[in-house]
Amino acid sequence: MKILVTGSAGFIGSMLSVKLLDRGDQVIGLDNHNDYYDTKIKDDRINLLKKYKNYKHYKSDIKDFNDLSDIFKNHKFQKVINLAAQAGVRYSIENPLAYINSNILGFANLLESCRNYKVKHLVYASTSSVYGANTKMPFSEHDCVSHPLSVYAASKISNELMAHSYSYLFQIPTTGLRFFTVYGPWGRPDMALFKFTKAIIDGKTINVFNNGNHTRDFTYIDDIVNGVIKALDNPAKSNIEWDSSKPDPASSKAPWKVYNIGNNKPVKLMDYINALEKNLEKKAKINFLPLQPGDIQDTNANVDNFIKKFDYKPSTSVVKGVSNFVNWYKDYYKI
Repeated sequence: MKILVTGSAGFIGSMLSVKLLDRGDQVIGLDNHNDYYDTKIKDDRINLLKKYKNYKHYKSDIKDFNDLSDIFKNHKFQKVINLAAQAGVRYSIENPLAYINSNILGFANLLESCRNYKVKHLVYASTSSVYGANTKMPFSEHDCVSHPLSVYAASKISNELMAHSYSYLFQIPTTGLRFFTVYGPWGRPDMALFKFTKAIIDGKTINVFNNGNHTRDFTYIDDIVNGVIKALDNPAKSNIEWDSSKPDPASSKAPWKVYNIGNNKPVKLMDYINALEKNLEKKAKINFLPLQPGDIQDTNANVDNFIKKFDYKPSTSVVKGVSNFVNWYKDYYKI
């Protein structure tokens, strides 16, 4: 297939592109290479992809509708995976307009391009952050998501709603995937595992919020990538409610689905840090702090729907995943 992957210089986008290229797909990558975090790692991820003859890269932005339309016109994509977004809960408190522009305007441009050029399936990234103030565990796709705690989460809920509109009106199959704390080699430097690793190696103090009482449904990158490809290969035909006793006549006509994609095995943050300490053979210096605005205290993914539909089997334990990350980190930074 000819597939557009937006955000291809990003963590998930680059690793997903490698897997698609390995199986023989033609991948066109698009990324704006912004400086939200160190651009060197983005360039190095793209260098991995440029080794493939069936990869082509555009340094562009989904906010630029004309440029995006030209790329769609030139390549006639069969399927599109949207991973381009302004990420990060905490940064959305500092700069909310960046999220409105990238995650809402940019996503609208992408939906319109998919409509204009008859794309057969759009898969896009959502987030566990949409569950916001929910306290019932595990989080289910049936749960209300009308109380987001950050602009980042609100922008992703907007994506899901916008996708449903386009699926319903124009019969574009769309699948939203609510990712749960993705980690692993080639990860994002702004995320906790990266920050903690660097600080512990350098002998510096790490800030641990909520006094270390967080739990997270950490999901290893390979399990995420395998799940995204399963979803990509199986577009929804209709959104018949999972609870067949309560069918929704309107949404059942839309080829639209939203799924949780996580590990379904929440881990205490302190156990995560302990696994990191063990692999680094060094204790962390910890500064415990209160819960930060915008943070969800606990996450736990109910992935029953995803397992039932795609035979999804996350198989990487946090112990193994953290070990893989540390080995990669030491190799990448020549430690």
